[in-house]
Amino acid sequence: MNNKRKIILLAVLAAALTAFYIFWDLGPNWDYSLPRRVLKIIAIIVVGCAIAFATVIFQTVTNNKILTPSILGLDSMYMLIQTAVIFLLGSSHILIVNKNLNFLVTLAIMLIFASLLFKFMFKKNRNIYFLLLIGIIFGTLFGSLSSFMQVLIDPNEFQIIQNKMFASFNNVNTDLLILAIVLMLAAIIYFSRLMKYLDVMSLGRDQAINLGVDYDYVTKRVLIIVTILISISTALIGPITFLGLLVANVAYQFVNSYQHKIILPAAMLISVIALVGGQFIVERIFTFSTTLSVIINFIGGVYFIYLLLKENKSW
Repeated sequence: MNNKRKIILLAVLAAALTAFYIFWDLGPNWDYSLPRRVLKIIAIIVVGCAIAFATVIFQTVTNNKILTPSILGLDSMYMLIQTAVIFLLGSSHILIVNKNLNFLVTLAIMLIFASLLFKFMFKKNRNIYFLLLIGIIFGTLFGSLSSFMQVLIDPNEFQIIQNKMFASFNNVNTDLLILAIVLMLAAIIYFSRLMKYLDVMSLGRDQAINLGVDYDYVTKRVLIIVTILISISTALIGPITFLGLLVANVAYQFVNSYQHKIILPAAMLISVIALVGGQFIVERIFTFSTTLSVIINFIGGVYFIYLLLKENKSW
């Protein structure tokens, strides 16, 4: 089966699974249930596509298929922002009560942090692996600060923070979803002019430079796009650490191609399939006794260990 047919197969499977999720056991109150399910599916598509897209291009510029954008510390920063606002201002503050304002402020802080980090690192002519090391350090710092404040915080307010620790597609704000779609499409459209460089950059830094690619220029812009997409998905529904790693590597093995015009749509469709299937399991099998991020992170964590053992054998 050629890659074009594989993409069509994934699209058909994603569409069928989506329709199955929307119309399964809709009940007599379909005028109430249907809009909520459609809204949830749109959120799943946005988040799934954003995370898959960001992970694939991030792994290309880092030339490493076991890394995810979460290594930059964005997930930890999201939790630090939410925890700090509740710890300092209280759960009744407008930054918590107003979800639109919370989304915009969180997104802006995450983008400013990443932009300053990238500017500092590339200004000093550091390589990208040094940037990843700094990202790990900041992620650990942000996680420690969050844990420190969570220990001191009021138990009732801690429950609000706890709800933000896990990704949830329930009660997605329509206004936030529209804004997230606009920002995601803008980032992808901007990336389209960089697409032609990604296939060459997957060969490595030295080979890309020898073939005429302005490596640092492209890398900086790709990292900004990655930050925007990950910030959007995290601020919209919460952190899902291992989703990108899972769907990106499954896409590599499924299509077996170096071309990003094939890998990217495959990864996005696999991500949608994984999220829709996972959400169906959470609602129908576990009856909301667990969260989608727990299932995804468990499967992704096991797959991550498998990849590490596989790489170790190849060495």
